[in-house]
Formats: sequence, C-alpha cells, structure tokens
Amino acid sequence: MSHQPLIEARPLPAKKRRSMSWNSREGRSVIYQIVAIASVVALGWLLVRNTLRNMRERGIQSGYDFMGQPFGFDISETVIPYDVMSTYWTAFSIGLLNTLKVAVIGIVLATILGTLIGIGRFSTNFLVRKLCYGYVEFFRNVPIYLQLLIWYIVFTEILPSFEEAWQVGHVYLSKNGLAFPWPVWKLGQTLALIGLVLGVIASAMYSRKAQRHFDLTGQQQPVLWVSLALIVGLAVAGWLAGGAPSGWDLPVKGDFQIENGAVFSPEFTALLLGLVLYTASFIAEIVRSGIASVSLGQHEAAASLGLNKGHSMRLVVLPQALRVIIPPLTSQYLNLTKNSSLAVAVGYPELVSIANTTLNQTGRAIEALSIVMLVYLALSLITSALMNWFNASAAIQER
Repeated sequence: MSHQPLIEARPLPAKKRRSMSWNSREGRSVIYQIVAIASVVALGWLLVRNTLRNMRERGIQSGYDFMGQPFGFDISETVIPYDVMSTYWTAFSIGLLNTLKVAVIGIVLATILGTLIGIGRFSTNFLVRKLCYGYVEFFRNVPIYLQLLIWYIVFTEILPSFEEAWQVGHVYLSKNGLAFPWPVWKLGQTLALIGLVLGVIASAMYSRKAQRHFDLTGQQQPVLWVSLALIVGLAVAGWLAGGAPSGWDLPVKGDFQIENGAVFSPEFTALLLGLVLYTASFIAEIVRSGIASVSLGQHEAAASLGLNKGHSMRLVVLPQALRVIIPPLTSQYLNLTKNSSLAVAVGYPELVSIANTTLNQTGRAIEALSIVMLVYLALSLITSALMNWFNASAAIQER
C-alpha cells in the first residue's frame, strides 16, 4: 500500500498591519474622530466659560445650594407628605412622582386603547372600521396642546358642580374631578400587591419555560390561563395572608366638595385624557401597519391549519407584527412622557411646573433646567432600555 504525500497546508495570510497614516482609511477615520471629539469638548468649554463669566458680570448666583432651603410655595397635588417649609429637594421629588404617575397610567391606557383601535381598523363591520378610522384622523391631527385646553375647559366649565355631580354607583364626576372608591389600606392590600408582582414574575418565567418546551417538542402548553392563575392566585393568597381586609373608603357628597375615596383632580384628569387619546391615535396606526406588514400567505397558512381568526391573530400574526410594532411604539412612549411637560398649560404640578416656580423664586435658571433635562434624559434611557429588552425577548428565533 503506497502512501501518497500529503499536500502542505496553505499558510495563513499575513495579518494586515494597521496603518495610521493619512493615506489609509483607518488612519483618516481615527483622525476625524479625534478632531470631532476635540471640537465638541472645545465648544462645551467655551459655552461653560462664557456662561459663568456673564453670570459673574451680572451678579447672578450659581450652584445648587438652594436645594436644601424651604420651597415656601403650596403644591396642590402631592404623593408624599409636604408643607410649605419642605425643601426644594422634596418639591422636585413631588414633581417627578407626579410626572411618573401620569406617564405610567397614560402609557398603559394608551396602549390598550390604541391596540383596540388598531385591530378595529381590520374589522369586517363597516361602522366599526370607519369609526376607528375617524378616531385616528381626528385625534392625531389636532395639536395636543389644544386638546389639553379643551379637556381642561370641559372639566372646569361644562361639568356640573359637586352638588349636581354625575353619579354611577359610588363614582362621581364633577368640576371637582373624578372621585371613586378606594380600599382602606391595610397589611392585606400590601401583601396582595407583593403577590401581584411575584405573580407577574412567575408567569414570565413560566412563559419562557413553555416557549422552550415548544421549541424542543413542538407541543404547545397552556400559557394564558396558567399565567392568569399565577397572577390572581398569588395576589389573593397575599390578601388572605394579610387578614382579608374588605373595607372600602367610599366617596360621599360633603358640604363643600366630594369627600373621602380617591380623587383625580380636574387638572390631572384633563392631562391624562388628552395624552391618552392623542397617543392612542398614533399607537393605533402603528398596530395597524404592523398587522398589515404580515403577508397574506401567513393568514392563509393559519386558516389552512384550522385556526380561527382569534387564534390566527394571537399565534401567527401578532408575533410577527411585534417586530414592526415595538420600535415605533417605544418612540410613542417617550413622546407621551415628554408631552406631560405640557401640564403647565392646565396647572398640574409636574416636574416642569416645579422647575418654573423654582426659577421664578431663586433665579437659578440653569440649575433648575439642568435638573429637568437630567430627569427626562434618565426616564427616556430607562424606557428605551426596557423596550429594547422586550423587543429582544419578543423577537422570533429562527432555527
């Protein structure tokens, strides 16, 4: 048996040495980046130097030392304890919490309403389809500032006074705002809230496990009902562990206003309605375009498997449409949060309103505006990070 000589392996090509000369592309790229960074730093240094020099010449004080001084101004809506002797730190914290309050509730409501309107654009019912179309065209073409003013006028001028408030059960709507029952908060409610959060985490973990099982075996496990059982079951278990408190604080008509219960002020309700209705019109278009981006063949393939319209939408169309929906949806969440700064128009004490009051009282314009800019930048980055994580988890994994 003869042995044929082995063919010698071809040597690896020599690694190219990075050239930093002007004649190489890499060298020019590095030089351009250094020039760009140096230009930005120089521009920033000139801006800061000129600003500080002008402030010294005009005798304007600078610094954040005022943040520990008393705010000295009443705030109509507070989430945490506050009085006029509280510090500017407390006032800005209240402004931030009020901004988060309207942003979080607004994002949830706008997502639900926008999704329903977007799916309604594909309804086979002519009236439903045209109503959804009319809603989108009306609300997205009217400026948000004008909408806020209209809703504020409705709540302060058109609605009846509290003596003649519109009443549905224990819910009252009047010029005093929206009053509704609220549970008497005890240990049971706290444990129920903790159970609710744990239920959401447990359902997310179960959904991932069910997805892995489907990828390996092709067998679909029930997800919706198990997730609901985990969320509701853990919340009810926490409520029972806390003694099952069942007391409710019911609103009643007093001598001068609606007393007891929880109240959404006219300013907050007008701002929330305006933001939700305006943002939902854009979300509806995003949902409609995402569903429309799924090819007709996918609908026909789902129908050929015997899936009804609901299952076809949930199992075939929406998972593919999410790839198109989530990125622009993130922009709408950011827009809603930033548009909450228009609350100044209706007198709701959110972050920008607190900053304006601070500016008028102390004259520290740069400091007050820098706090607002940092807060909105942080909120935008956090929202983007969460949505990017959700986008990555919802992406279709090709095998």
